[in-house]
Amino acid sequence: MSLRFGILWPFRNPEHARVPWEQLYRTHLDLIVDSEAMGYDDAWMTEHHFVDDGYSPSLLPISAAVAARTSRIRIGTFLVLLPMHNPVRIAEDTATVDLISNGRFELGVGLGYRREEFSNQGISHTERGARLQEGIDIVQRLLRGDTVTIDGKFSKLNGIQIVPPALQRPHPPIWLGAIAPKAIERAAKMGFHFQAVGSTLLDKAYDAALVKYGRNPADFNIAQLRAVFVAPSREQAWEQAAKGLHYMASCYAKWFAEANDKPGDDKAMEGIPTVEEAIKAQKFSFFGEDAIVGTPKDACEMIAEYQKQGRLTHLVCAMALPGVAPHLVRGSMSLFAKEVMPKFK
Repeated sequence: MSLRFGILWPFRNPEHARVPWEQLYRTHLDLIVDSEAMGYDDAWMTEHHFVDDGYSPSLLPISAAVAARTSRIRIGTFLVLLPMHNPVRIAEDTATVDLISNGRFELGVGLGYRREEFSNQGISHTERGARLQEGIDIVQRLLRGDTVTIDGKFSKLNGIQIVPPALQRPHPPIWLGAIAPKAIERAAKMGFHFQAVGSTLLDKAYDAALVKYGRNPADFNIAQLRAVFVAPSREQAWEQAAKGLHYMASCYAKWFAEANDKPGDDKAMEGIPTVEEAIKAQKFSFFGEDAIVGTPKDACEMIAEYQKQGRLTHLVCAMALPGVAPHLVRGSMSLFAKEVMPKFK
């Protein structure tokens, strides 16, 4: 089965490699334009808030900027932390980006897990599920062109219809990111595509839930995020990627430990190898799966193996690693596009 390839763009500017913010945005947007020319299928934006490295908080403006500078690549969010947002605003912005991009936008949403992102804005993290449930229903109905009246717990809307409407019909593709069984079930029940990180067991749970709700899995997409970086030699790849990988994994582990949403999260920091250890071992676990780092041949073998384990339609490559110089990211992108992607088309 043909696989779609996209790159995740977090716009992170860590202290150990800090550049002026406007320079970071310019170089990342240039790289996204390059990715389209290289043949990548998708550009994925990702959201967090109040992170000192600037992890992108404003995905729809970035998506609009990408839309204005590209013509073919599809643009998606992996993902918008919907419980923090006004659903009407998200629907209007989604429709606007869909028009600017000529129907190339895909909206991925999720729950969020970092406690302080919520508490620092006076939102209880215990409300996340209810806010997501109510919000996603409103977003979908508005994008479909419905006139929405709702006396909800979080939204009070009276006869709202968004103008201008989105270009794609019935609405731009909607994705739901999930790890918890209840959330995976929600994605299938509501007929959304699925965004996941890590084990393909999640894909199996999603497909089983689709069948349970009378849907055909063949009609739905699964996007999996993996850390990816290639170079002409394995040694080079690890030398270039290890620091960014370590930084990224450490941030996520710290946030998971603070959130402690599920058993074992409090131990997320344990066992992360140092940069030197990762380079020496040429191995690094990212969300429970080995980082795909090495030669193009290594990457082909690892992706083929991953495909055998579960169904996936989109591979989301965390290749723009925090702090890795743009020319190195571009080198990895180019080599991957030439020598890996054609094997899966």
